[in-house]
Amino acid sequence: MFVLFEEDGAFKAGTILADNDATLQVETTHGKRVKLKRANVLLNFREPAPADLLTRAETGAEELDLEFLWEVCGDEEFGFAEFAADYHGHPPSAVEAATVLLRLHSAPIWFHRKGKGRFRKAPADILQAALAGLEKKKQQAAAIEHMRAELVDGRMPPELASLLPQALYRPDRNRLEIKALEAACVDSGLSAPRLLLKCGALASSYDFHYNRFLFDQFPDGPAFPAYELPVEPSDLPRADVVAFSIDDASTTEIDDAFSVTPRPDGGWRIGIHIAAPALGFARGSSLDAIARQRLSTVYMPGNKITMLPDEVVYAFTLAEGRDCPAVSLYLDVTPGLAIVGEESRVERVPIVANLRHHDIEPVFNDRTVLEGGPEFRWKRELTVLWDLATVLEAGRGKAAGNEDRVDYSFSVDWTQHTADGPGHISIGRRLRGSPMDKLVAELMIHANATWGKLLDEAGVPGLYRAQGGGKVRMTTVAAPHEGLGVDCYAWSSSPLRRYVDLVNQWQIISVLRGDEPAFAPRSAELMAALRDFELTYAEYAEFQRQMERYWCVRWLRQHGLGPVEATVLRENVVRLTQVPLVFKVPSMPLQMPGSQVRLNVERTDLFDVDVEARFVQILSEPQAPAESDYVG
Repeated sequence: MFVLFEEDGAFKAGTILADNDATLQVETTHGKRVKLKRANVLLNFREPAPADLLTRAETGAEELDLEFLWEVCGDEEFGFAEFAADYHGHPPSAVEAATVLLRLHSAPIWFHRKGKGRFRKAPADILQAALAGLEKKKQQAAAIEHMRAELVDGRMPPELASLLPQALYRPDRNRLEIKALEAACVDSGLSAPRLLLKCGALASSYDFHYNRFLFDQFPDGPAFPAYELPVEPSDLPRADVVAFSIDDASTTEIDDAFSVTPRPDGGWRIGIHIAAPALGFARGSSLDAIARQRLSTVYMPGNKITMLPDEVVYAFTLAEGRDCPAVSLYLDVTPGLAIVGEESRVERVPIVANLRHHDIEPVFNDRTVLEGGPEFRWKRELTVLWDLATVLEAGRGKAAGNEDRVDYSFSVDWTQHTADGPGHISIGRRLRGSPMDKLVAELMIHANATWGKLLDEAGVPGLYRAQGGGKVRMTTVAAPHEGLGVDCYAWSSSPLRRYVDLVNQWQIISVLRGDEPAFAPRSAELMAALRDFELTYAEYAEFQRQMERYWCVRWLRQHGLGPVEATVLRENVVRLTQVPLVFKVPSMPLQMPGSQVRLNVERTDLFDVDVEARFVQILSEPQAPAESDYVG
């Protein structure tokens, strides 16, 4: 005697070895012996053999028409054996009964299970809905397969093209397009960005990184919304000075300029002039809303996203040949460079020249300020500012000394194309702490500290940078900045580029003019701006670092893989000598920090922005101090 039964959702057949009334000992077709409750037996039969029964029933079940079975069965619950008898018109054989059972069980949309071997036909409305859902799934599966095949063949499906940013940076895995992309990635062995680059959806790896930043920080794109044009003040007094700025060649948002005017009784009147966009639009205006949302200009090699529209920047940048609205700090200094008077004014300043680093540094540098150098138009003014900067630096308790850190300048020529896409990168080096660097930095520190005190003494809140215990933080109250050696430090010198500086400029102007400040004491909006600025500014800075690293890898690829020199920073971490690229070299033996090594670059990755290099040899080790250098 044989039995058909259900176990773990599958139908099985076997030979009865022992019948104990309530239970059976059964040996399945695979030779496994099981203990089976009699209530779980669906069919008893003597022929054919169990394995043959299942094979014939599975084959026969595929031939039964589901729609016909659904039509002929009644509306009430039924057992499979009863239905098999009605269907065949005679008591069914074991194979006929099993065939009907397997067919009914395989179609849960058409027949709902009501117990072991018992079913009920699905109501017509539920059946139609289920069949529609099933058809929809088939169509979706076909759509997924079509898109997958297109991607694998290197073609971009239009359906996915419209979802490109979301597909790359925040994929919704419930969408058909994303399922197709993931399947294509598996089949092609490529990551999503590499596959989309192959399909032409990405112009280059640069687009992948830049568009990810836009997706996160500028979801509506970098274009500016509509805004009201700023109104330049017409009633500002004109300063009787000759002012000039000092910036690198790519700077368009010129925030600061200087003037050096001889005093009749000796000494000079030094002017620090800061562009004043705060005079052109007020808090609560459409331009304020734009600046409040962006909070800072975003910098990256070869590109930038400005905080304010170009039209507004042009209206207030300190461009040569124009009289520009400015907030000025004047320092009256003696011939011995002692500051004997200070005055802050809101005025219009004539900008005579925009000096650029690459033009001035060859004639005004560490050597020329000490040994003298050629005469040039601005030598006297720059020398006075340099001398004052050294006095200001010493006054902050900062010892003068040569900086040995290197600044790198990144220049991208977008008119050139390389194998990695548009853009040819050039990376320049210059020592930090040049005379021009120092004079600009010291005068900006002095202005920011002076105006911070101005706000504090007037009881007007501002946004300050403070440092204590080595930790830098933003605060709305004046607090010491230990790293700079000043009592307080309010960023005020870059209002075209940073919202913090724009806020402080509104506050400073209100004090100088005796007006109501834009932000009252304990302003919740001021604290919110502080928090948002800190987070956003850090994210922008991290993006700039990432893109500088990306262009360093592009620079390596432009120059070809192969031998490079590097400095050991720690353990197996090195920094290349020619560009500021830091990475690990697992094959390098333990070296002293400062050692110079030669490596062989073997692989680079522009999506992961990574480098693989093999250690070749040690070029030099750091020199230990001689005995005479030690002080006992």
